[in-house]
Amino acid sequence: MALKATIFKADLQIADMDRGYYANHALTVARHPSETDERMMVRVLAFALNAHERLEFGKGLSSDDEPDLWLKDLTGAIECWIDVGLPDERRVRRACGRANRVVVYLYGGRTADMWWEANRGKLERLDNLAVFNLPPELTRPLAALAERTMHCRRPSTAAARGCSPAASRCRPTR
Repeated sequence: MALKATIFKADLQIADMDRGYYANHALTVARHPSETDERMMVRVLAFALNAHERLEFGKGLSSDDEPDLWLKDLTGAIECWIDVGLPDERRVRRACGRANRVVVYLYGGRTADMWWEANRGKLERLDNLAVFNLPPELTRPLAALAERTMHCRRPSTAAARGCSPAASRCRPTR
């Protein structure tokens, strides 16, 4: 019998003065049995940093054809494709052909650095690609905050845009 995903709930409050975007998002996040808390929380952080009323989680680890998050326009065209972790370079290039904008959030410390060095030459030419390497000092504490029910907020500050651990706050909701 296959293991089922674990469901997490997050109440995410966004106050992004730069974009004029203020909203509350009630997120339901399915954590694949092989997914770590760190990866799941990086997905939540990616949602917070790119929040939009039409941004939604994809099938993630269980699908090669969908990103971790994506934003589609009203016709179904992909405006933004967001992956976390260390995606295959060919997957990233295909995503750049399918979406107006592609964002990859790397994590994993030295492993992420090695991934970037191995793929930099092929990916730097892609004009619609942005790659961010999240430091372990950010992602590991986020993993420790993973709870089945969470309340998170993301203020609009320079620290939040730079992915500072002090900028985005999550706490368990009891």
